[in-house]
Order: sequence, then structure tokens, then C-alpha cells
Amino acid sequence: MSVGYEGRSIHEFVDVLASRNVDLLVDVRLNAISRKKGFSKTALANALNEQGIEYRHERELGNPKDNREPFRQGLPEARVRYNEHLSNGVAATCQKVIELARERRVALMCYELAHEECHRSSIFDQAQKMFPKMEIMKL
Repeated sequence: MSVGYEGRSIHEFVDVLASRNVDLLVDVRLNAISRKKGFSKTALANALNEQGIEYRHERELGNPKDNREPFRQGLPEARVRYNEHLSNGVAATCQKVIELARERRVALMCYELAHEECHRSSIFDQAQKMFPKMEIMKL
């Protein structure tokens, strides 16, 4: 599953995950901090834990800061750059997360609500290349 917290309260966010029986949230932000109350690493992990949802931060899958805005704008070179990052430096981490999604109800999280505007869409593209029958649910 692909989920963003943009425009959501922490309570709404956790409720969405719980209603979809997510048992593991993988935070793919480079830095698991937020100015939005409840979405920094410790507070988020605590809120999820109260609902029986495990939290894992995989900072290696984060989109480099200088590539975020171009990615949101849909610039092809930004997607190419992030895909190279997935292939070169963090392929093992990416594969590990994809394997987890085959065994558990996993949601990948970042800020952007729109899946297509977020780098997690590239992670899902990789997942579908590895496992073409894997379905992507956007929350």
C-alpha cells in the first residue's frame, strides 16, 4: 500500500491504516521528522504501536532533498535520478521491503498524499517489475 499523510491528522492517518489491516508501516522519508504534530519518528511509532502496527524507518529509501521538488513536478530526470538511487546504492534495502510486502500487510509512507507525486511510486514500480502480480493500493 502507498500512503501519504499530507492533509491528515495523526488519528485519521492511523485509522486509515488500521481499517486496511496494515501490520507494518515502512517510513521511506530520508529524515523521519515532521513539523506536523504526530508524524515525527517517535510519536508516529507510538501512535501506530497503540493500534498494533509496527513501524520501521528505511531512510536509505528516502528521496534526496534536492530531488524532491523536481520529482513532485513530474520532471522525468528526477524520476530517473531516484530510480538510479534505487538501483545503485539501496537495491538490497528496496528488495528487502518488497519481500516484506509479499508476506505482510505493508504500507509505504511519505508526506505526499498523491502517490504519483511521491518517490514511493518508484519503489512500487520496482516491486511490480519483480512481482508483476503485486497489487498497489493507494490510501
